[in-house]
Amino acid sequence: MDPALPIVVLSVFLGALIALVFFGSYLRKRRSEVQSISKAEPQSDPKKRPSKPPQTVGKKSHPKAHSHASDKDQNKRHHPLDVNTLKGHGDAVTWLCFSSDGRSLATACADGVIRVFKLDDASSKSFKFMRFSLPAGGHPMAVAFTDDASSIVVASQTLSGSSLYMYGEEKPKTSNETKQQAKLPLPEVKWVHHKVHENRGIITLYGTTANYGSADGSTIIASCSEGTDIILWHGKTGKILGNVDTNQLKNTMAAVSPNGRFIAAAAFTADVKVWEIVYSKDGSVKEVSKVMQLKGHKSAVTWLCFDPNSEKIITASKDGSMRLWNINVRYHLDEDPKTLKVFSIPLHDSNGATLHYDRLSLSPDGKILAAAHGSTLQWLCAETGKVLETAEKAHDGDISCISWAPKTIPLGDAQVLVLATASVDKKVKLWASPQLPLSS
Repeated sequence: MDPALPIVVLSVFLGALIALVFFGSYLRKRRSEVQSISKAEPQSDPKKRPSKPPQTVGKKSHPKAHSHASDKDQNKRHHPLDVNTLKGHGDAVTWLCFSSDGRSLATACADGVIRVFKLDDASSKSFKFMRFSLPAGGHPMAVAFTDDASSIVVASQTLSGSSLYMYGEEKPKTSNETKQQAKLPLPEVKWVHHKVHENRGIITLYGTTANYGSADGSTIIASCSEGTDIILWHGKTGKILGNVDTNQLKNTMAAVSPNGRFIAAAAFTADVKVWEIVYSKDGSVKEVSKVMQLKGHKSAVTWLCFDPNSEKIITASKDGSMRLWNINVRYHLDEDPKTLKVFSIPLHDSNGATLHYDRLSLSPDGKILAAAHGSTLQWLCAETGKVLETAEKAHDGDISCISWAPKTIPLGDAQVLVLATASVDKKVKLWASPQLPLSS
């Protein structure tokens, strides 16, 4: 037997023993560290536990304070005239309009969808609505009802230019099915025109029932391009009834009067041009001719609207003023339209500078003017120009369109005038009209 072998075995044994002792000591040390950590965790609980007693001690007052704070936030978000919000839009709402009876509200949305809400009660928690999409690639810019609440003209913008679609309700097929089983038919395209303003976009679309003079009661629609042209359409057939040019570099908007007699346009300059729609004895449109020009503003007119009688126009300008014009004049005898009143716009920035209004809409009784700038909404007395109410943050983004319902709408047990506003924040809001001050 090799004499060195016992020495090797003894060395290996001692080395293993030393290693065992070393690792045992290491493991005991790690275990103590783990125990110390696990003991330290309960000590952090007291830091959490004291948070409970204050809740218990202040149990009576703390929830009330939280509720009060939420009420405050709610008051900041909501205005007393804020009646309801129509949600469900997937993108910015670009336009809205009411049907002639005020019970249907159509919206155009950048998500490519047209929605028609049934407003049986403005305070309802949910509204029935119909939705349909434009052909692929089309972006709805504006909408207008035609002869009834089931026919809608839609202005669409594509890469190749603007198009107009008229959607009408498809008559349900006769069958033995019960009414409960029958599905509501979606509207179908009745007529369409492509590149209606060449490659220019449509910025406003207004329709009305033509009942002036010998007009036959048809719906006429004025489409205004971002260029200088305005086209008048027959709502039911899609026939072009007239075409005018503002010759003012760039249009801002154009509207047709409630009775179908006038078209007025705000453009790049401070003047407003007005055309008359002349009707033949058979009720058709004979011609559209320029008849007057509203001169008086010192800067560009940003928006205008007609009064319900189609005899007056209200204009807002970047010069910080609004003007009320009488257009019921004998223009054929060279009688000029008259400025009846001039109001200073009662809206200022943080530095005190006067702002201008981006949108205007006059109530169907002609008494309350709604005006918007950015996300601020104001109601003014149309007679005096005084502010009745202000909603500084009516929406979470700029207001894109405002419109009064042409008739009162049920609000619970009451009947009220309702204003609708659309915004880039993907919402449409309904507002009750403010109270006018009692006349002395």
